[in-house]
Order: sequence, then C-alpha cells, then structure tokens
Amino acid sequence: MPVLDEARFTELSQRHRRELQVHSYRMLGNLEQAEDAVQEALLRAWKGRASFDGGPGGRPWLYRIVTTTCLDMLRAAQRRTQRLGSVADVPWLQPCPDSLLDEAQAAGPEGSVIRRETVELAYLAVIQLLPARQRAVLLLRDVEGYSAAETAAILELSVAAVTSALQRARATIGAKVAAREADWSPDGITGADRALLAAFIDAHQRQDPVAGLAVIRDDIRIAMPPNPGLFTGKEAMAGLMAHAYDRTVFGDWKLVPTAANRMPAAASYLRRTGSDVFVPFKLDVLRAGGGLIAEVTTFDATLFDRFGLPSSLPDD
Repeated sequence: MPVLDEARFTELSQRHRRELQVHSYRMLGNLEQAEDAVQEALLRAWKGRASFDGGPGGRPWLYRIVTTTCLDMLRAAQRRTQRLGSVADVPWLQPCPDSLLDEAQAAGPEGSVIRRETVELAYLAVIQLLPARQRAVLLLRDVEGYSAAETAAILELSVAAVTSALQRARATIGAKVAAREADWSPDGITGADRALLAAFIDAHQRQDPVAGLAVIRDDIRIAMPPNPGLFTGKEAMAGLMAHAYDRTVFGDWKLVPTAANRMPAAASYLRRTGSDVFVPFKLDVLRAGGGLIAEVTTFDATLFDRFGLPSSLPDD
C-alpha cells in the first residue's frame, strides 16, 4: 500500500483542518482544546499514514483519528456535566467565532451547511450531558451526516452498538433541544438580530440602563461561564447594568459588533478612569427570542485574538 508523501498529506490535512476543528469543538465544548486536539490528531495521522492509501476515504480517516483523540482527552480529563440548568454549568465552555465556522463550511463537502442549532451555545452545553462515546455517535450521525456503517467504522464499533448509542443520546437531549427550536433561525444571524445587537451596543456605550432594559425580555437569562450561577429576569439585569455602567467603578465602554456560534455578539473594551486606551474586557453572545434579547452569555476576553479583534482601541 503506498504511503502518503508529505505534499499529499499536507494538502489533505489542510483541506479538512477547519471542519475537524469544529467537530472537535463540538466534542469538547472548548475552542482552545479543540485546536490542541486537531494538532495532536494530525500528528497521529502523519505517524500512522501508512494505514491510509490516499484514496477517497481521506475525510473519514481523519475524522476517525480526531474523534479518537477527543475521546482520549475527555477520558483523561474525566469531565462531564451531571446537571444542566444553564450554560454556566459547563465552566469549560468557550465561544466559537463565526469566521471559523465559515471557513469550515467552505472547506466541507459540497453544499454543506453548519446549521445554527448545531453550534449554539445551549446545544453545546446540552450534549455535555452525554457520555463521550454517545456524544461522538450523535455528532457523526446527526450533525456530520455519516451513515451508521460509516460511524461504526470511524469509532470501531458494531452497527448495532452505534444504533443503540444514538437512540440513547437522542433520548437524553431530545426534550432539551426541542424546547429551543422555536427560536432558531435556519439562516443564522438575521436583520432583526443585528438590529437588537446595535441597540444593545448603543445602550452599553451610552451607559443607559433604560435603553438597555427596553431591548430585553422579562425572563432574560444571563450566564457568565466559568462563573457558576444564573441571573434571571429584568430586575437581575438592571442590577448588573447599574454596576457595569457606574463610571466610578469601571469607566467608559466601547463595543465592537462580531458574531459567535451563528449568534450576534459584542466585544466590550473598557477605558479605566485616567487611561486613554480601551482594553479588552468581555464578550457578550446574544440569543434573540420574540423580537427581544432572551439570553446573554458573557465570556472574558481570552479569545479576542481568535475573533480577529484588536488588542486595544483608541479613545477617539
């Protein structure tokens, strides 16, 4: 059997790298760990390239290696959520920039679409309830579109075992996922989403709590992973705004629109009193529902570089 030479291996791995990264992100719920998983998987693939003849099966061959790598990482971390009241119960969860999802979609099979419901933060949190192998089966079958036989080959299981694992996985997450489908848009971010984001940004920059409360639902939910706990309702949001908009505590804000997990997002920069530079502070990912903001998930500024965001903003 011919061995992949370096040029052919590089072409194959680079062609599928972004979609492998998104698959790993779904498996792990963490963007940085997904990058590590793909790096490790491609190293394993290079060392084991003699097992592949370079034919049309390159994509499933790479999926087998990266999925096995993710399973190894999950086994080593012994990390699985036992209960799920909100995304705050998944402290390792990180957002994913839409630019990465766009690259993965462009590099995937012809006509492939990365649907919003398969990368939404709530979906990623829900599938963390599943044992790792069930999660892999669910993603390969229902998200990546592999057949039962192909999934069995990738995971080195029997078709019967794959079918059983898929049934259990669907039963575990079915009700939780179905409850959110009414708010999902098949087109990803809509014009209404962008209008809500613009209003959120305007209120935040003007530090106007009245305007901020006008664009949120009465049952708003606010989570801040990795911090535990969930804030619910306008009263809780009003308290958070009063604190964040207090110039004597924080200073001034400048926000940049972006997109994460096929959802509108805002990158917040803070200028402390006495400073002339706005520095990265947080990333808010918004979910709309009924024409208003239904959820805000706030992350720190760790991944600003992955979103292509600047390291600072001038005060002009």
